[in-house]
Amino acid sequence: MEKKPHFVRREFLPREVPSISLALLLAAVLLLNALLYLYLNKFYNSLGRVETDPGLCPFGHFKFGAVKNCSPWLSCEAINREVRKLKCVGEGAVKKVFLSEWKEKKVVLSQLTNSELKEDFLHGLKMLKALQSKYVVRLLGYCEQQFTILTEYHPLGSLRGLNETLHIPKYKGMNTWHRRLMLAIDYVSIIRYLHSSPLGTLVMCDSNDLDKVLSQYLLTSDFHILVNDLDALPLVNRSAGRLVKCGHRELRGEFVAPEQRWPYGENVPFEDDLMPPYDEKTDIWKIPDVSNFFLGHVEGSDIVRLHLFDVHAACKKKDPAERPSAQEVLDTYRKVLTLLIREAAMPEMLNTLEEG
Repeated sequence: MEKKPHFVRREFLPREVPSISLALLLAAVLLLNALLYLYLNKFYNSLGRVETDPGLCPFGHFKFGAVKNCSPWLSCEAINREVRKLKCVGEGAVKKVFLSEWKEKKVVLSQLTNSELKEDFLHGLKMLKALQSKYVVRLLGYCEQQFTILTEYHPLGSLRGLNETLHIPKYKGMNTWHRRLMLAIDYVSIIRYLHSSPLGTLVMCDSNDLDKVLSQYLLTSDFHILVNDLDALPLVNRSAGRLVKCGHRELRGEFVAPEQRWPYGENVPFEDDLMPPYDEKTDIWKIPDVSNFFLGHVEGSDIVRLHLFDVHAACKKKDPAERPSAQEVLDTYRKVLTLLIREAAMPEMLNTLEEG
């Protein structure tokens, strides 16, 4: 009779242990989902970056570095008096770029080099002023009379140097699939912003090859992307029947969208007047190629490509009307990031429970 209590304890102990483990597992899953929600919510807020409010300054003002107060854009007089050129760091068809110094801070001074392209330069300035946001490099001042623009300096430079930057010991920890996917999300966010900008639907025309695309964007020290060059940003206005053409020369190659290529064959010489215009869906066509560069060849990047296969296939539809919008692509990228972070976190959580 004394064995009966022992029998009862042996009967119930094995049943209680799994139920406790199951409860712990369920609690851990709920906690993980809550943490993921908080993380991704914070991430999307930082990624979405309030579009019309760079540094909480009103239009015509900027906030620089750790300074709390907003300052008005520097005038011609202030630029001439307070900005000192250090060295030339780049030159393109439109402007020359100088690393400069203002009040002991590094800044970038851009000056027109070809007077025949002054309209392009002034268009870029107009866009830079109108589109100031956390997607666009910060404007510090300008002088139209002298064709000069002053902007914030970003030491990591353009996206052309991304892979080299990620091999620097200081940044090797950033060379992961999720960091690279976040850069791709940044890029698509900028395209989405341009397509729904305060000025209307804008097309990123300086994008005839991958290297040209990468040169238009800057990598910030906290690994975000800013669009830097807005010289070629025409407006699509469907209600007014206005489409665009990126330049007046024939475009070739697989990188540009099919509608950007000469449609009448090799036997008909190219004539700009006969070239049909197009819309912002040319930017959508290029997203898979640019994202492929961002993803690189790190562990996990092929899994990301697999999850993005369908949306990238849709981006490459020959008919522009069948391609998704930038917002739809962005939504898909964000869903993939959420899914993959959750999948990556779950095995680690289960291992922790098993070890406990």
